[in-house]
Amino acid sequence: MIAEEVRRIETTMTRHWRKSSHSGPNTDCVEIAGSHTALRDSKNPVLKLTIGPAGLAVFLEAAKQGCFTR
Repeated sequence: MIAEEVRRIETTMTRHWRKSSHSGPNTDCVEIAGSHTALRDSKNPVLKLTIGPAGLAVFLEAAKQGCFTR
């Protein structure tokens, strides 16, 4: 179990992170990586959330509907 967790963490550390082309030059964005998508806040890239394709679809739909605006 611990070895699996370490492997998952190492995998998310070495992934190619992408952010939206709509993001400005600042660091106020969410970045994604991988097929089992890892999400992170560009201001705090150490913390990550890993979700599957269905979870990502729900997250993106909620973002489009403005569920995460302040």
